[in-house]
Parts: sequence; C-alpha cells; structure tokens
Amino acid sequence: MTSPLLAQNTEFGRMYARQANGVPEVPSITTVIGQAATDMDGWVGHMAATAVIQDQRLAECVGNQAKLKAIARQASSAAVEYRDAAARRGDRVHFYAENIALRAMGKPHQSVQARETLKENGEGAFADRFDEWWEQFRVRPLAAEVTVWNSEVGYAGTLDLVAEIAGRICLIDYKTKGTDRNGRAKSLDPKVVMQLTAGLKAQEISVDPAAGRWDEWPYPKDAMLLGVALGETEVVPMMAEPHVLPAYWRRFWALRQVWESNVATAGLGHPLRAVPAPPAAAPAAEPHA
Repeated sequence: MTSPLLAQNTEFGRMYARQANGVPEVPSITTVIGQAATDMDGWVGHMAATAVIQDQRLAECVGNQAKLKAIARQASSAAVEYRDAAARRGDRVHFYAENIALRAMGKPHQSVQARETLKENGEGAFADRFDEWWEQFRVRPLAAEVTVWNSEVGYAGTLDLVAEIAGRICLIDYKTKGTDRNGRAKSLDPKVVMQLTAGLKAQEISVDPAAGRWDEWPYPKDAMLLGVALGETEVVPMMAEPHVLPAYWRRFWALRQVWESNVATAGLGHPLRAVPAPPAAAPAAEPHA
C-alpha cells in the first residue's frame, strides 16, 4: 500500500491528519471498509496446503516428524508472505501508473525509473499493458494521488487518479491483479465501489499538505467511477453502476460508525469485573427459653 503524506498508521488503523506531521483525526477510506468482516480461513488454509505439497523437501521428510513440522511451520506463513509480496508488487505498479500521469501533466516524474523497477522484478508486462490501455482510452489526467476529506462523516482517503476520458470526468482506483487460469486479469472486488463512492462524497481536496491547505472539491458529483484492474495480460476498466451507489454509500456510512464505536469501547478499559461471592449469612440466634 502506498503511503500518502498525510496518512499515518495508528492502533486504530490508517488515519489522516490535516497537514504533514499533524495529529491524525479521521480514519482512511480503506480502514473504514476494513471494518467489514472478511472470512479468509479457506484461502489461508489453501495457501498453507499448497506450500506443503509444492515443497521440494516433502518426499525426503516423510516419516521424519521433526522435518515435517519444519515444513508445516514454514507453510503456515505462506498466506502472509503471498499477501506481502502482492502488496509490494501493487505499490510498484501503482507508482508506475502515477508517474505516467505526472508525465502527461508536464510535472516532474520518475516514469523511466518506475518501469525499470518493474522489469527488474519480472513485472514489465504490467507497464506494457498499462501503456496500451492509457493510449487506447486516450486518458487525459487532471490529478494523481488526490487526497480528499469529508468532515461531515469523518474520513479521508487518496484517489489514484482523476482524469477525463471521452469527455467524462472519471474518478479512478487502480487494483493490481494476478492472472487466472484462462490468462485473464482476475476480477475486481465489489468493495471498490464503496471506495470510489466515498471518494465521490469528498468535500475537500488537499492542495498543500505541508501547509495543511485544502480547497473545496472541484470535480462534478456525477463523475464516472472506474475501478481499473491492472494485469500482466490485460487492463480491465469497470464502471460502478450509478443505481447501486446510494446503497454502497449507506454501507460505508454504517462501517464508519462501527469504526467509531470500536475506538470508543477501546478507551473504556476492561468492560468486565469479577464479582465476589456474597458474605456468609450470620447464624440464626437461639430462641429464648
């Protein structure tokens, strides 16, 4: 994950400040969306099992309990290692996409270095497919890595790109995707609609993060929302259907309340206290004769 200047990692997830090195005030869009429960048990188990059966040491370890345990320990971290490697790859691809936009806007850029980094990691095809999509769709970038803020609900986030495509203003979020067994880029998670909708509901845009200067949101509220899957074999842009946006916005708002309630309860200390047994009852008095 990229690290915008105003974002900070906290015990309550990634949060944003109003200016560089300021006090974090609101959660990020991705932190809010992350409040929704996601069952990853099946995937984690699959990754661990796959790591075991693909381990070249397995045959020679059969019957050796100690060696089998060593393989199992290593396999247990397979999902985490895969996730972290995918995140690093995503950062490299996003960095390339950002710098292509900066170059197109006539701003300082590192597009050559970004492409070389992808090639060094065997990921040059991502840059090739991105360039093809960029030219085919005649993308005219207006702003890249746009940090936005909503004070009414209380959140902030960073949009990958605001651009004009075929005369329409588009808010764009890139998702780096692997390739499925059919050679196609894997599909986008519908949660990207929630992410884009939250971006569309922004009230302010950061124009000088060091000084903490913000302007009113300058783009139309009927902008097209595009999730763009960046793969090695293809780039697949997907538009969020306008009729689903109110429902996804309500879900985002509800998750924002979940985040706030989690913060509130975390500051209350331990919510339960042991209750001692009541004192023993005094013995009954003897009756008088």
